[in-house]
Amino acid sequence: MRLFTTIPQDDLNLVASGAKAAEDAGYDGIVAMENSHDPFLPLGIAATVTKRVELLTGIAIAFARSPMSAANIGWDLQVASKGRFVMGLGSQVKGHNERRFSVPWSPPAPRMREYVEALNAIWHCWKHGTKLDYRGKHYNFTLMTPNFVPEHPNYPIPPVTIAAVGPAMLKVAGAVCDGVRLHPFCTRKYMEDVVVLKLAEGWALSGRRRENFEITGGGFLATGADDAEVARSVESVRKRVGFYGSTKAYFPVLEVHGLRDLGEKLFQMSVKGQWADMAREISDDVVRLFAAVGRYDQIAAEIASRFGGISDSIFASISSTAPAGLPPDIIQDVRRIPAAFTGFAPV
Repeated sequence: MRLFTTIPQDDLNLVASGAKAAEDAGYDGIVAMENSHDPFLPLGIAATVTKRVELLTGIAIAFARSPMSAANIGWDLQVASKGRFVMGLGSQVKGHNERRFSVPWSPPAPRMREYVEALNAIWHCWKHGTKLDYRGKHYNFTLMTPNFVPEHPNYPIPPVTIAAVGPAMLKVAGAVCDGVRLHPFCTRKYMEDVVVLKLAEGWALSGRRRENFEITGGGFLATGADDAEVARSVESVRKRVGFYGSTKAYFPVLEVHGLRDLGEKLFQMSVKGQWADMAREISDDVVRLFAAVGRYDQIAAEIASRFGGISDSIFASISSTAPAGLPPDIIQDVRRIPAAFTGFAPV
């Protein structure tokens, strides 16, 4: 199983040291997120100071960018990292698209499918010299003159993974992507009952092989050197579960556990602005549905139980303000957990 961590994003001057530390500690990849900061800029710096770790956006908001813009920056990061970049995309929810990014909203799954197809069509044009002729409902790309084709076609086309929670987006991931980024607001039962089945439907459509498709994430880690640190981590997860559980798009995860009423209550609290009170609605049992919990000497076994057999890689940290500080021996213990993914198919 592969293990990813975050790097500081609040100050680009801190990126180089954070990236080097993550690589030296033994992590397999570095993730940059699009929350308060751009996800691409830190990876550009990390690409120049690391040699081994994979560099991932986790995730970049797709519909706020043209696929052409995403293709350009993804290509440049692939060159700078010498083939270690992975494009992670997400749709975000309707309210953020319309009110935060001021972009039109439409059913996200078919639009994301076109986005990924268009992205790959652009990259194939640049790498293989094929005519750019992608025509869809949402995106059309038919012009590419030599002046706009970037150099360095010797690197593989970057793998593309997408964030998915609901059945429709999971099926899109299996059909047109190289991997899926499961939201941390996910449980083992949801992974077994929904995620695996919908991905398999997508694989059947595309002919993709499971060993070349990476399933990443699907829950939280709550760990630390002693019980007190674990307890603090559990409280952090409790807050996250309360926050995410208020989002209606994530209710399908609660529904497989008969917890729809909890989601509705959290949603009403969000409408009233009661964000600080949400954590009190999340019991210890609910926290453990969403997280692997244990001290450092316990956590590898807990990860194997919570994620093993489904997830190929997990996030040791999901916050750029708190990169994971797992000891190197624990990282190696996690990396020894068996996983189905063997590597992205080169294109």
